[in-house]
Amino acid sequence: MEEIKALVIRHPDKLTLDTIKARNKGYSAEIDVVTYCRRRQEADDKPKFRILLSFGQHGRELITSEVALQILSILSKEKFLPDLDLASLDQTLDNLVIKVVPMENRNGRRLVEAGDLCERRNGRGVDLNRNWSVDWGKKEKDYDPYEENPGTAPFSEPEAQIMRKIAVSFDPHIWVNIHSGMEVGQTKFRLYSLMLTALFMPYDHKNTTPDGVPSQKMKSLLEELNQLHCQKRCMIGSGGGSVGYLAHGTATDYMFDIVKVTMAFTFEIYGDGAAASRDCFKMFNPTDFGTFNRVLHEWSAAFFTIFKLGPNLLGSNYSKPALDKWVSIDEYLDGYLVERSSRYGKKTEVLDLGMQEIRTYFRLFLLSSVLLLFMFCSRISKSKFSRPIVSAIPL
Repeated sequence: MEEIKALVIRHPDKLTLDTIKARNKGYSAEIDVVTYCRRRQEADDKPKFRILLSFGQHGRELITSEVALQILSILSKEKFLPDLDLASLDQTLDNLVIKVVPMENRNGRRLVEAGDLCERRNGRGVDLNRNWSVDWGKKEKDYDPYEENPGTAPFSEPEAQIMRKIAVSFDPHIWVNIHSGMEVGQTKFRLYSLMLTALFMPYDHKNTTPDGVPSQKMKSLLEELNQLHCQKRCMIGSGGGSVGYLAHGTATDYMFDIVKVTMAFTFEIYGDGAAASRDCFKMFNPTDFGTFNRVLHEWSAAFFTIFKLGPNLLGSNYSKPALDKWVSIDEYLDGYLVERSSRYGKKTEVLDLGMQEIRTYFRLFLLSSVLLLFMFCSRISKSKFSRPIVSAIPL
């Protein structure tokens, strides 16, 4: 993260860094969010095409955060892709706002760096990709309580709470959750050789993909990425239908079903199927410079293809109405306040201190408004029917 913070300092005209903190039952977490926007004088990013990328949701998947650094370095023009047309890239990036979460699970990452190379969970043993509310808590026959602990309730974990706030406030058109070390059955190990990569779309919790035009557009984009950057070796389809097991309470299913992100994906960018079962570092991360550099190059190039093709697939009229989806009061307030805090530079700690009070006052305001409206309508109705009847015929 220090390299990314230094990158932001060197490019204040393109990059901003916000640190969002949350706490629950004695456990605290913080997440850094880097926002890329070329034309910073345009304060409101809503008319632009919005992309949200999350890396490092599982602590042991170190390579994903390296790809995040590579993407930000290319966006800042400190590094370059050899086949990228810079003029065309500038024109594309003028219309984008990109938020990058380089390391979602910082507490889990610390455990890995301290020597627990197989740790995927957060700092109190919860799998952050099972802590979201869509089909939360359901357990399959092959459920592993150590690896897939979903937490005590949906969004029990501060990291998931923060990511939900970011998603609700930012309202992205594209979401990508980036992972490594895909686990599949032995048959698929043989089919896909020893390098395991995948481009998944919803759903994770069932063996189907969504119906209609959105599904077709997602599949079209994934097929193009597979052709250009995977040499047709990447597995494509729903997460639940491709890897041989269902995952419940995942971020991507929530983004698609609840936040209504038009295109929601999960990418598996690396996996060594020849690694021993307990050699987690090798299973989830490249161990030689050649493979490391190839992964960085191929997948950063894939994301720049998304930056170019995503808006084209959705057409020119991709702006969303301000109230195009229903969310809970808590989600709306959380997202709104995080957005205000980031925009005006206020300390995010204030959110945690006053959030419960703000929720309470807001609910009381709504309740009192409803009661006043009811009393007003009742008075009108009573006065209407209690008027004296005046005969039209003179007595």
